[in-house]
Amino acid sequence: MFRRSRFKLRLPSRTLELGERTLVMGVLNVTPDSFSDGGLFLNIDAAVARALEIERAGADILDVGGESTRPGSKGVSAEEELRRILPVLKRLQGKIKIPISVDTSKSEVAEAAAAAGAEILNDVTALRNDSLMADLARRRKLLVILMHMRGEPRTMQKGPFAKDVVRDVLTGLRRAIALARRAGVAKSQIIIDPGIGFGKDYAQNLELLSHLPELSKLGYPLLVGTSRKSFIAHILRTQTRQDSESDERIWGTAATVTASILQGAHIVRVHDVAEMVQVARVTDAIFSPRSLAQKGLARR
Repeated sequence: MFRRSRFKLRLPSRTLELGERTLVMGVLNVTPDSFSDGGLFLNIDAAVARALEIERAGADILDVGGESTRPGSKGVSAEEELRRILPVLKRLQGKIKIPISVDTSKSEVAEAAAAAGAEILNDVTALRNDSLMADLARRRKLLVILMHMRGEPRTMQKGPFAKDVVRDVLTGLRRAIALARRAGVAKSQIIIDPGIGFGKDYAQNLELLSHLPELSKLGYPLLVGTSRKSFIAHILRTQTRQDSESDERIWGTAATVTASILQGAHIVRVHDVAEMVQVARVTDAIFSPRSLAQKGLARR
């Protein structure tokens, strides 16, 4: 097991402490075409209800997105993205206590979301798509998640894939970190994400999960998102000869969440919040059994 570092990250309204326990980020896709739950929460009432359900299930962060970044997706305009998420964010103001992340790579969307209460920018392009994103994070003192992606969603799974995926991810993340720091984003505002499933083949996703400690050496908190992704279905098909829809990959997801935590992930991004909160808590206990005993939870 890799011993993860401790971090204190500053948000506009609070401080997040990372490392003692794993934080769970719950996903809310307000889209018609996301690979896992597209169309389920396009209705504002349904989206707000799901957000509050995610909080009640034990999530530490809510991640709201209005544009699918699944393989092959073509993207939408900033206007459409805002039409989907802004009413939801406004309805959640004063109702939800956990911090909100907005999953976008457009500064126009991020600015409006921040005005509506979002405190974290989850940018799958790691600031490459919009040069104003880094300045926005600095100016509003928002956390920014820098995710590695090879290519773009429309073409990323068509290859060519990197010959050395760990080196490719390290190089890309170093470049993104340098870009953020040059723009004045504080080190305490940055989280890194290896981008599981974004421009990697099935084997490379597994290789990244087994080499997370190398990414941790960059000196930043690590977020990992494996939830319901196709490499899990690929393993199940090849190992068990069974097909698996995205909402039937929960046990495979649980295995990858456990592995991610034991390899040093500080935050796990998931769809099945209640179940993965249990996975995270038990894995944390394995990670730090002495801490469990000190809290008076150990029993014979």
